[in-house]
Amino acid sequence: MNTTRRAVLATALLGTMTGFPAFAAKALTIGFSQVGAESEWRTANTLSIKDAAKKEGIHLKFADAQQRQENQVKAIRSFIAQRVDVIAFSPVVESGWETVLREAKAANIPVILTDRAVNVTDPSLYVAFIGSDFVEEGRRAGRWLLERAARTPDRTFNIVELQGTVGSAPAIDRKNGFAEVIAANPKLNITRSQTGDFTRAKGKEVMEAFLKAQGKSINVLYAHNDDMAIGAIQAIEEAGLKPGVDILVISIDGVKGAFQAMIAGKMNVTVECSPLLGPQLMAIARDVVAGKPVPKRITTVEGVFPAEVAAKELPNRKY
Repeated sequence: MNTTRRAVLATALLGTMTGFPAFAAKALTIGFSQVGAESEWRTANTLSIKDAAKKEGIHLKFADAQQRQENQVKAIRSFIAQRVDVIAFSPVVESGWETVLREAKAANIPVILTDRAVNVTDPSLYVAFIGSDFVEEGRRAGRWLLERAARTPDRTFNIVELQGTVGSAPAIDRKNGFAEVIAANPKLNITRSQTGDFTRAKGKEVMEAFLKAQGKSINVLYAHNDDMAIGAIQAIEEAGLKPGVDILVISIDGVKGAFQAMIAGKMNVTVECSPLLGPQLMAIARDVVAGKPVPKRITTVEGVFPAEVAAKELPNRKY
């Protein structure tokens, strides 16, 4: 048997042992289904993935789900039919993935989750999850408010909450993490909580409704992402109030728009959630196809940025 033949058989054997496609040396093809383009964060996330694939010489089949789960399921089934090497996606919501992920597993195509997790009974349906700790992000937002409230211990704070997309992992986890922390202070009360679907327009619309219902009794806005917060800031200003002063504004993501709002005195703090997951995704995909062991959970490292540091940090922001 010649050397080339031995190498081919060895590679094929590796694929059989791992249960994933062999011949990792060929050009890698990844099918990626994105949630949509609902925010600055998501736009930066998409760009990071596309740029990393191009840089790594990886063929990327990209599908925009336009925030609809049925579109993602359709895209994943299309990737299976096309026999891509790896399927990756950021799920619109947590539940409802069992069937299509079993189809991917039956086809021996590994699945990598990015940014958002899924709720499945069989964790072997995906090989890795790359993303932030959303519960901890909510806790960090809550800790900032606890520290701020400690300056005026006798004051009660009425909080309105702009939730992300109903059923999505970041909306569920950021709500729970925040609520967990502020429970330590009985003077911190969430009076209204409604989805703004992670969009600027919807954030403005819901904040307008909050203001009509409660007016000047609102002391704090907690938004699950910066785009909703920025939309809400517009509503606060149109109501004749000063965002960041009359109503404290707490948000999550850390996009440039949030830093600009903090510099303008209209937002008080943003908790970082990095969208720059492209390089990590490409590296993990290569390792998976090569049969190398990978961590099941890969957490990104992030920080908290209050308004006091916004001017200094803005030049460093990449999204």
